[in-house]
Amino acid sequence: MFDIDRRDLTFQLFDVLDGAALSERARFSDLDRGGIEEILDMSERLARDHFLPHAADVDQNEPEFIDGRVVMDDRVGTALAAYRDAGFFGASFDAEWGGMQLPETVRGAAAFIFAIANVSTGGYPMLTAGAANLIASFGSRQQKEQFLRPMVEGRWFGTMCLSEPQAGSSLSDITTKAVAADDGSYRISGRKMWISAGDHELSDNIVHMVLAKIPGGPSGVKGISLFIVPKYRVSDDGALGARNDVTLAGLNHKMGYRGTVNTALNFGENGDCHGYLLGEPHKGLAYMFQMMNEARIGVGLGAVALGAAGYRASLAYALDRRQGRHPDGKDASAGQIPIVEHADIRRLLLAQKAATEGALSLVLFASFLVDTIKTTDDENERQESELLLDLLTPICKSWPSEFCLEANKHAIQVLGGYGYTRDYPVERYYRDNRLNPIHEGTHGIQGLDLLGRKVGQAGGAGLKLLCGRIAKTIAVARAEEDLNAIAGTLETHLQGTVATTRRLATEMQNNPRLALANATLYLDMFGHLVIAWMWLRQAIVAAGMLRRGEGDAAFLKGKLQACRYFYAHELPHAEARRAILDRVDDTTVNMQADWF
Repeated sequence: MFDIDRRDLTFQLFDVLDGAALSERARFSDLDRGGIEEILDMSERLARDHFLPHAADVDQNEPEFIDGRVVMDDRVGTALAAYRDAGFFGASFDAEWGGMQLPETVRGAAAFIFAIANVSTGGYPMLTAGAANLIASFGSRQQKEQFLRPMVEGRWFGTMCLSEPQAGSSLSDITTKAVAADDGSYRISGRKMWISAGDHELSDNIVHMVLAKIPGGPSGVKGISLFIVPKYRVSDDGALGARNDVTLAGLNHKMGYRGTVNTALNFGENGDCHGYLLGEPHKGLAYMFQMMNEARIGVGLGAVALGAAGYRASLAYALDRRQGRHPDGKDASAGQIPIVEHADIRRLLLAQKAATEGALSLVLFASFLVDTIKTTDDENERQESELLLDLLTPICKSWPSEFCLEANKHAIQVLGGYGYTRDYPVERYYRDNRLNPIHEGTHGIQGLDLLGRKVGQAGGAGLKLLCGRIAKTIAVARAEEDLNAIAGTLETHLQGTVATTRRLATEMQNNPRLALANATLYLDMFGHLVIAWMWLRQAIVAAGMLRRGEGDAAFLKGKLQACRYFYAHELPHAEARRAILDRVDDTTVNMQADWF
């Protein structure tokens, strides 16, 4: 099943975000609204024709490790070739390097469409773009000519190699080494784990972005450097050479995203793995955060897509499936009604709509901030956008991953017993989405990042800016009679969140271990506030369009009802979490290991 709600995507892009205004920026001057719609049309065609047909099959027949190589469904390569031929690998890259120079907002909307069709196959270009962006940002001119151009063109793919078997998320404990060679390159040795797209034959080369330590450097994370390590060596003129000393050690078999091959890699088993320093020594983790943050927004977008796919599938089922009668319908001879008529089914559908459309609004807003940072001539606007993006990134990753997963659970419930079968895709969507709370930093790590770093960053400037933006939205909503009460609710939650943040900030100074024990709860509370803001932004636009007699009235009324649902049913969870946070609860931190 492939069901894209283009009404919602168009509403989010052009009515809420005013994406058409991007064409006023010099970088995007050749792209108007019609051009954006054409790109989305092309995305739908490619997704339907090339990504969707093998989505269920690669889930059931995942990549295999046979005779030292990865073997997978040939249609993955065919789909990515079509994606490459359409120019999507270079969607947001500079024209100088062969890119389409599209706004990140538009690229994200297209990626959303591809992920709805087949999130596993969509993982390869996402990782390639992130790796290529690292080279574009920090590489030398020669490195760009050698590696960036073929990645932008989609001939070479990319990965990120951070984790190691013994270190996991604790990157200060990585042991992969990089020893300088006489020719200016380095010899890399070590093991990396959980490397998505780490080995395959889908592209002519694979460019690994590898974190390693140069002997004699600072200890811990301060001694980490970043290296370009290709599967095949590359000559100065860009020609492919011999196989580099990068060995596929095995495949990891996951509960979801099965079509995205996941690997364990050994570097330098024979002492001859060539790597090339990217940027300056010992700044690798700072560089890699660029790719990690991009990937975090990408993971959030994928989580939204899976939630939206489940929502649309369960909605179609609820409209078609007939079962039972209304509670006050006593005539057993009367025909059964579509299950969408049952109140609890409507609750499950509303919960999905509120989560997925609220989260989509957030990740597109983040992409819009990226475009602003890239293109604005106003330094103050750039700085504000950077502060907001830094603050919102852990929420962009974590809230959709947690609560669009919950939406997938509701989709299965709508289908009842059929939801657990492979006859329908909703069980696959759930399994795929269950990985997203782990991808690119666990849910708990995002909480530590938000509370431990982001809210206090630059003296809390990002938080103050966010609060100011939310307050402006509240003021606008107050002018809409139907939204005045909702605006007041958000204002109360905003004030409570600020007070709780101050309380936890004080605790961070006195007892950081206790404060951070509550970080995940804080993340969920803060995320609910942000999604409530996103819904109020949508509601303001919908109410205005209805008042002026514009647009599809049923669609706009559905927006307002979903906003009401979020405020009535979901936002109160933030209040409950805040009550616990205000006590700075010590239950978990005081639990002893031997008590378990």
